Amino acid sequence: MRLRLAWVFAAVVFPMAGVWGPIAEGTATERRPLARSEESDPMNDARPNILFIAIDDLNDWVGCLGGHSQAKTPHIDRLAARGTVFTNAHCQSPLCNPSRTSLMTGLRPTTTGVYGLAPWIRTVPEFQQVVTLPQYLMRHGYRTTLVGKIYHGGYPPAHARGGEFHEMGRPEPGKSRPERKFVHTPDDHPLMDWGVFPERDEDHPDAKTADWAVDRIGQGLPEPYFLAVGFALPHVPCYASQAWFDLHPDAELVMPPLLENDRVDIPDFAWYLHWRLPEPRLSWLRSNGQWRPLVRAYLATTSFVDSQVGRVLDALDASGQADRTIVVLWSDHGWHLGEKGISGKNTLWERSTRVPLVFAGPGVTQGARCARPAELLDLYPTLAELCGLPAPPNMEGHSLVPQLGDARAVRAWPAITSHNQGNHAIRSEHWRYIQYADGSEELYDLESDPNEWRNRVGEPGLRDVVAEHRRWIPKRDVPPAPGSAHRVLTYDPRTKEAIWEGKPIVLSEKEE
Repeated sequence: MRLRLAWVFAAVVFPMAGVWGPIAEGTATERRPLARSEESDPMNDARPNILFIAIDDLNDWVGCLGGHSQAKTPHIDRLAARGTVFTNAHCQSPLCNPSRTSLMTGLRPTTTGVYGLAPWIRTVPEFQQVVTLPQYLMRHGYRTTLVGKIYHGGYPPAHARGGEFHEMGRPEPGKSRPERKFVHTPDDHPLMDWGVFPERDEDHPDAKTADWAVDRIGQGLPEPYFLAVGFALPHVPCYASQAWFDLHPDAELVMPPLLENDRVDIPDFAWYLHWRLPEPRLSWLRSNGQWRPLVRAYLATTSFVDSQVGRVLDALDASGQADRTIVVLWSDHGWHLGEKGISGKNTLWERSTRVPLVFAGPGVTQGARCARPAELLDLYPTLAELCGLPAPPNMEGHSLVPQLGDARAVRAWPAITSHNQGNHAIRSEHWRYIQYADGSEELYDLESDPNEWRNRVGEPGLRDVVAEHRRWIPKRDVPPAPGSAHRVLTYDPRTKEAIWEGKPIVLSEKEE
């Protein structure tokens, strides 16, 4: 049988800083002067600006992606209408730190060994001098500015910030927590909460991030500029004011599609990727009457953060710079809301890996939808090419410029997501293939089975499909980097022992 794939290939720790980024650190703005090599160059006048918008834990519940019929995201949707939206875009890791590290360095987690919520990439000896996307732009005359969460946690650490960006905005802190939690989950982690808070939109930390970005755009950034704006929602705690909950009435709520006993045909190892986490299982959400409130809060906070994206886009339009500014909007990974029996991320299934990815501006086709597999890893080389810069060396992603010109352009690579050493998902246009560290596998036909309810890996007629996807498993797959911590899983194929955060996994202790 000749193979014809549908791709056309020819925290337990959540540090507060990890949620709100630099917002809670004070009111100052850190700036440093341009180095001589970064001084104004006549060529800079022809280079586009970049507005780089990151959203935390946003899955495909966005209007232009159709992940939920009740998603209300008019501002992200209008950005998509004036640009190209990638409908099959995926993260490199379903966890904040490794995903963001990969995007900003252009290297896979399997290359750096950054799989957990720690370490910071520059503490890994081999990558202390890695040139990140903003540093690369700095070297080519761009003024780089950051506000909100772009890297994970408190990264970059305070002593290293001057070398990472020219300027890091730190707005007045917003009201990040109510006096008492609304929801008490099994381990009662302080971030596992959702409900109406604060009373006013302008008091939310994400509004403060938008305030700072809007003011900075209004003041006039030196061109060409790279402005990175990172929003925390809909990452837990899912807090928004009452108006956003009213936009999604409980009585009208459409719940995510669910198959009882969904996991009967998947390997036990699939559980190991999210063995002990603060995010509650679906069984707990149901028995405690919290599934509907969580779904409602996720929709509400997504709509709120969309409104803040809209404020930044409006400021760009008012500045007169929109026609010479590339806008790219992305999320670091998806989020489960009951699918596969869990809430949260940390899986290799579609709900956890699929992300919004939208480009608009110079060099980008308007009103286009691209179904080719895309990776967050591709942003670095794509932006370099769109800006007319030399191709950065050592990139493991591939420029999306061909697809930004023609959404039907052939793409020769799938999207690859890895979560800890040995665990990988390969996503083509038609299929998702998963291989775990113990050799167990899954295969889903996303065209006929978008919810991934039927694992077809053992079907004789699909052996060629499995083989074709299997060949994309990363050849370099290093162990966790020194200093790795939180959500780190290792596996010894000789002893068949899996270790979760330093403790052996005992399957009988599995939490359904």
